Amino acid sequence: MKFASKTDIGRQRRSNQDSYAVGELPYGVGWAVVCDGMGGVGGGNIASSTAVKTISDQISSGWRPGMSSNSIRSLLQSALLAANINVFDMSKSVESLAGMGTTVVAVMISDSVAHIVHAGDSRAYIIGSDKKIRLVTRDHSIVQNLIESGHLTEEEARSHPRKNVITRALGVADELDVDYDEIELDEDESVLLCTDGLTNYAETKEINDIFANAPFMEYPERLVELANKNGGGDNITVVVISR
Repeated sequence: MKFASKTDIGRQRRSNQDSYAVGELPYGVGWAVVCDGMGGVGGGNIASSTAVKTISDQISSGWRPGMSSNSIRSLLQSALLAANINVFDMSKSVESLAGMGTTVVAVMISDSVAHIVHAGDSRAYIIGSDKKIRLVTRDHSIVQNLIESGHLTEEEARSHPRKNVITRALGVADELDVDYDEIELDEDESVLLCTDGLTNYAETKEINDIFANAPFMEYPERLVELANKNGGGDNITVVVISR
């Protein structure tokens, strides 16, 4: 299992509210989690880092050799629900943290299957053998709803004033609705997890060009450079996993 990752403050923010973690379990099982916090400088940082730590701990302690796909799905969903409770309880018990929350996208790769869970607009892509990306997750956002209802085009959505308004996030309520996807990976396919600091500042073609022309370990660095070159208006986090 190979991992390459990078997080960056961007060019316009005063702090980095993104958090991430990656790890490898026995028998070549890899996992990663990426979160993009919200709720003020302190709240966003705490929400994302708390969620990442909780999910990481839950995955590491809950995994067992030979787990079925259903068991892995349950483990990931339970990990996100545990993180949701932790963040929500903190936001209710500390006045300065009220309203904090975070997006989340996480993956476990076991036996050439990518098990992906998410809430919010941080994304998971598959990097194909042709070095082109295909989106797996669906953004939980206002603009995504407008696109699907035919009121916005993809191009219009990129500059919409409410493009950063999400409709689902971890830690903002005592319950969390988690989306799950299960993707069979070919031997030469990889998984990309990222926050919207990348996808709001990089076109798909630009991302594809980097994957086609850079070595694996340089993917995150090159993608962060691209987002910053195009404005860098948000924190940027990129994780790539390859079997």
